[in-house]
Amino acid sequence: MKMEAFSTLGLVLRHGTMARAAQEANLTASAVSLQMKQLESYLGQQLFDRSGLQARPLPLAREVVAIMQRAMSDIESLRCPLSVEIKGSIRLGVIESMQPLLLPGTLSRLRARYPKLRVAPRRGKSSELTNAVKAGEIDAAVVAQPAHGGSSRLNWHRLLTRGMTLIAPPDEAETRPEKLFEKYEWIRYDRATIAGRLAARYVGDHIGQGRGELELDGVRAIVAMVHAGLGISIVQLSEPGICTSFPVRQVALPHAPQLHFALVTRAADAENRAQAALREAVDEALAPAREH
Repeated sequence: MKMEAFSTLGLVLRHGTMARAAQEANLTASAVSLQMKQLESYLGQQLFDRSGLQARPLPLAREVVAIMQRAMSDIESLRCPLSVEIKGSIRLGVIESMQPLLLPGTLSRLRARYPKLRVAPRRGKSSELTNAVKAGEIDAAVVAQPAHGGSSRLNWHRLLTRGMTLIAPPDEAETRPEKLFEKYEWIRYDRATIAGRLAARYVGDHIGQGRGELELDGVRAIVAMVHAGLGISIVQLSEPGICTSFPVRQVALPHAPQLHFALVTRAADAENRAQAALREAVDEALAPAREH
C-alpha cells in the first residue's frame, strides 16, 4: 500500500468529493477512486457509503486519516535537522493578487529558519512569470494554473483553489446575475490572464454577451470602479481587506469558475534544498487561507 493513498483520502475528506480532491492532487477522478478502493481492500473494510449518487465518507475514513496524521507527526519529530546549511538566493515571482496573502508569512518564516537564504520577489502576470521560470530568469513563481494543468516540463505544486465572484455596487439589491448584466456595464478583467479568460468563458456560457468596453488588469482597480457604481465584474477576491477599502456587493455565481493557484518550478530543481524550504514556507503561509 502506497502512503500517497492516505494523503489522497485526507484530500477527499477536506474537499468533500473525489473529483475536487483529484483536482488538488493533479490526478484523474478515476485514479482517486482506485486509490480509495485499494485502501478499502488493504483495511478489509469500507471507507465510503456508495449507495447514493455520490460516495460519502464513513466514520472509519476520518479515523484512518486522524491516525495517519498523528503517526506522520510522530515520525517527523524523530527527524534530525539537515546538517547542510541552506543559503543563497531565490528569485520568486508572485502574481499581484497573491502578494499580500503570501509574501509576509513566507518571508518571515524563511528569515527565521534560514537567515542566509535571500528571496528576491518579482511581480508579474501568470503567463509572464511561468515563462520566466522556463527560461531560468527566476527560480519559482506563484501563479494561476492553466485550466489544462500547465506545461509538463515544470513542477506544479497546488497551493489554493478559489471560486470567482460577481461583484456589484454596494447598495445594489439585485442578486440575479443575468439581471445585473442587463442593468450594468461589464468591467472585464484582462483577458490575457487566466482569471480573465475564465470570467469571459463563464459569461459566454451562462449569461450571454455582456456589454461594456472597460478592461483592466488589476483587481483592486476593478473593485474600486464597481464600488463607484460604474459597472459589475467577475473577479477572484484573494487579496485580504480589498473589500474593506472599497465595499461592494458580492453575489455567488452558480457553477462559479474555479481558479487554482500553484507554485511552479523547473523539473530539474525538484531536489533543490532551497526550493524545498521555499515550498514548505509557502504551504504554511497559506494554511489559514485553505481553511476558509
